[in-house]
Amino acid sequence: MLMNGAEYLESLRDGRTIRIGSETVRDVTSHPAFKNAARSFARIWDARVSAEHGDALCAEEDGERFPAYYLMPKSRADLEHRTRSATAIADLSYGMMGRSPDFIGGYVTGAAMQPEMFKTDAYDFSANMSAYYKHCRDNDIFLSHAVAPPQGTRDPEHYGRSSSFVPTLSVTSEGDDGVVINGVKLLATAAAFSHEVWIGNILPLAKGREAEAVTCVIPVNSPGLELWSRKPYERFAQSEYDNPLAYRYDESDCVVICRDVKVPWERVLTLGDIAWSRNIYFDTPAHTLSNHQAAVRYRSKLKLLLGIAKRVTESMGTDKVPAVADTLNHLSAMHATISAMIAGQIQDHETLKGGLTCYNRRYMYAAVYFATQNYDKILARIRELTGGSVLQMPADASVMDDDETKRIFEMCWSTETWDAKDKMKLFKLAWDILGTDFAGRHSQYERFYMGPAFIVREHVGRETDWAEIEEFTDALLASYDAPGDMD
Repeated sequence: MLMNGAEYLESLRDGRTIRIGSETVRDVTSHPAFKNAARSFARIWDARVSAEHGDALCAEEDGERFPAYYLMPKSRADLEHRTRSATAIADLSYGMMGRSPDFIGGYVTGAAMQPEMFKTDAYDFSANMSAYYKHCRDNDIFLSHAVAPPQGTRDPEHYGRSSSFVPTLSVTSEGDDGVVINGVKLLATAAAFSHEVWIGNILPLAKGREAEAVTCVIPVNSPGLELWSRKPYERFAQSEYDNPLAYRYDESDCVVICRDVKVPWERVLTLGDIAWSRNIYFDTPAHTLSNHQAAVRYRSKLKLLLGIAKRVTESMGTDKVPAVADTLNHLSAMHATISAMIAGQIQDHETLKGGLTCYNRRYMYAAVYFATQNYDKILARIRELTGGSVLQMPADASVMDDDETKRIFEMCWSTETWDAKDKMKLFKLAWDILGTDFAGRHSQYERFYMGPAFIVREHVGRETDWAEIEEFTDALLASYDAPGDMD
């Protein structure tokens, strides 16, 4: 069942509880902190039922159409289809919405490709995983995820010494009808706009913390569940002209707080096993399918940044200066690099049992590492190109409300090739990705959405065939003798 944009927005009016400080938000589709972002997400739903994007954004099996991010890839063509879908979704927000529905959609699809990984000697949740995938696919579910503990809670001994409440989300009771969870999980990006949230553990858990080793999925409007939002940048955007990105694409980040939230057994996917609760992401294609989307989304964002850089230098008349042209060429090479890394994930795809395929995992992690390590460097290059020009614009669009200030503005800020209003529009866009609160959040997000750099490098190393590399090197060493060993 595919929803359109209006139906998607209506599905968010479900009684969920979101807090902004002490304020309670009940309807994200009308609240000034969320309504424009909600409509930006709704564009994805409208695009899927459109003639222009429908074929890229949807897949079909047994006569049923569903979002392409729920397509289990069985061939290179299926991988290419998923990538086209991710590209189309990313382009709708110019790469600004990192946790669009195809991200956790990849989690669910990849996990369901190997449901046997959700079975241990103690529990068999394999049927749960398969059934949940079908539920998401058939009902057009948008998921967020919260898979990290609160900062400062990773030393359980502290709480034992102080007899303090441990805020990390845990299973506090089990019964015939399911489990009850209490505590806090981070960081549910886009949860304000999703239908359900995936609770899990992407970080290793210490021995003795088995109660925290739960993976489950729950509706965002579950009784006892609250979303605590960070500062909403959309709310403080002066206008679409002055803050075009924050005004449209603030996807929100929320802390998930659960107080006696009941989870039925059919929505439990792992329980009580520390290693199991983390390994499901890496022993299945879940992490790979979701983070391929992250690389594709980054490419769209970099395309926008490259375009901003080019237009800014044109407006300043510096685009033909050799040093400026060289910087633009450098940025173009960065965009080409991530594009090639995405293509390589498809070209050297992996074959799985059961006739399934997956993107190349090592290349995927390398692409993510490239992205996380270079975003700030790319912004620094663009800052060099803009210089102080982004600070030389009038305060806001109200300069055009008064006839006299408008006359002076148009006279002094216009150039031979750029109208003052259009030039200001361009530089306000540049500042919204370079220097505003919204821009600062994006710098932090791009750096840490998969964890610190050493974690990403660890992923790359895990997927490296070190034996093949050593054998390659050893072949060279074996091809010649040391002095004294020669005949």
